[in-house]
Amino acid sequence: MRWLAVLLLFWPLPAAAVTCADIDYGGNSFTACTVDVASENLSLFHKDAEGVVIGSFGGIEALPEVDSLVFAMNAGMYHDDRSPVGHYREDGVETMRVIPNAGPGNFGLLPNGVLCINEDSAQVYETLDYVDRAPVCRDATQSGPMLVIDGALHPRFLPDSTSRFVRNGVGTSADGGTAVFVISNGSVTFHEFGSFFRDYLKLPNALYFDGKVSRLYARDQGRSDFGFQLGPMVAVTE
Repeated sequence: MRWLAVLLLFWPLPAAAVTCADIDYGGNSFTACTVDVASENLSLFHKDAEGVVIGSFGGIEALPEVDSLVFAMNAGMYHDDRSPVGHYREDGVETMRVIPNAGPGNFGLLPNGVLCINEDSAQVYETLDYVDRAPVCRDATQSGPMLVIDGALHPRFLPDSTSRFVRNGVGTSADGGTAVFVISNGSVTFHEFGSFFRDYLKLPNALYFDGKVSRLYARDQGRSDFGFQLGPMVAVTE
């Protein structure tokens, strides 16, 4: 069977669906998961076919249409009943309209934004730009604030801020072919978090998902964060 061992040694292995890596930057630790959108099944998840909130990474994997869960993350702020705070669209169906105006909390710290997902692309748009462009999105989730807007940090982020939380969010490449989902592995400020997307990942646009309830599932890292029941989630499935 020596021939079989040699064949297995040189047979090309399939590329990982999602590449997740722990990265130290600016005195902080982050986990960044990079998705090639055109080649992977990236989608939003909120409710099952019966209209019940899925609520957890295990709930996604238990769906009959999902064979295997590769990556998942909470993807937008939600109310006590776990309904989306802002715009939400899944599989072409809108269940929550766009909220364009300022409001309380981080969501209302304008500018905020929308993650728009299609079969072969993903783009983060500033909300008013999203309204003006009216892009066709199979899936969309609104959150806020924006972390990076056309290469610039959100104007309200302060280098000397003392507000520190575990935070998560997403940035997209200019061509929409790559989406990078990031969670901090410790408490960070908005300025530190946004700077990681702008200065290390060098992504032109990035959107904040949440703090405190930030959670990540990364199969290749053997990581599955638990805790709060979640609202909208984003995942790569097989």
